[in-house]
Amino acid sequence: MILNLLDQLGLSGKKGRFYLAALELGEAPVHSVAKRAGIGRTTAYDILSSLMKQGLLSQIEKSGRTCVVAEDPAVLIANLDEQRRTLDAALPEIRAVYNRSSVKPRIHYYEGEDGIISVLNETLNCRSGELYGILSMVELLNTPGEGFMRQYIQRRADANLNLRVVRSREEEVSNLWETKAEELREVRFAPDNTRFTMTSYIYDDTVSLVSSSKESFAVRIESAEFARLQKTLFETLWVASEDA
Repeated sequence: MILNLLDQLGLSGKKGRFYLAALELGEAPVHSVAKRAGIGRTTAYDILSSLMKQGLLSQIEKSGRTCVVAEDPAVLIANLDEQRRTLDAALPEIRAVYNRSSVKPRIHYYEGEDGIISVLNETLNCRSGELYGILSMVELLNTPGEGFMRQYIQRRADANLNLRVVRSREEEVSNLWETKAEELREVRFAPDNTRFTMTSYIYDDTVSLVSSSKESFAVRIESAEFARLQKTLFETLWVASEDA
């Protein structure tokens, strides 16, 4: 079971067996650790070097011989945290390469409430810091619901993402989520008799669409041209709309 866990943490095969043997022995020469792990001595030295670079093992001199000592397994968590920080720092550039890799639009279709939540969560990855929304309040409060939306709003604000949003007065069910600087939200209402049965978010080169709970689906379209068109239409609607 422990070997399976180590495998999931990136210490697979011989590397995992060598580390586990070192943990079990406490302090022991390389050949003893290799023997317990069922690994040849030449391979053992290569593995030892790798695990020392990861901070998982060290060597000490004791009674005239060199022994292998396993470090606290908490190092595994620290390594994962460091990898996560490195990935978070590199992700914007990696995503930029991904977005430039093809001029063809990418269309992703999702079904059900889980799909709707997935698409809404994806909007929080906005790189520009600017979201443009046309919201169907009745439908969002129905699916995914007020509880999720409150959490979503807080995470959006924490991510420092501004939202300009147009809503329909006919679909206002309560005085929720008005223009509020601390939540980085500016609200306008569309002209009278304008109703939105779907929600859309426009950001970067992406347009996300969320259906009513009756049809229960969501679509994310990654296309620079389509996003520019939708942003132009949004700006036109924004000018025609009234301050909340």
